Amino acid sequence: MSEMWIHGAVEMTSIVISYKILPTGTEVDFKELQEQVEKALPPRAKIYANCQTEPIAFGLNALIVHIQIPEEETGILDEVERNLEKIPTVSQIQTLMVRRAR
Repeated sequence: MSEMWIHGAVEMTSIVISYKILPTGTEVDFKELQEQVEKALPPRAKIYANCQTEPIAFGLNALIVHIQIPEEETGILDEVERNLEKIPTVSQIQTLMVRRAR
């Protein structure tokens, strides 16, 4: 028996992960950092919403970024985090929230 697919019958969900990205110093350009984050993402991951900056202390800010990944793809979350940690101007990343989205 052959399979029949009905367009729109099964709605795939995705996951949105919010990260706090701490830069290596106060001199980091956040527009450039955001561009580097976008370039570092695997093909099926994307920026979900506008990025924000959050003051930390003594002129240091963090970049808050929301990344959308497909729920059914295994290993992509680890790949996203490894790629973010490889950005030269990133000191560390912190996961703030993980949720399902449509």
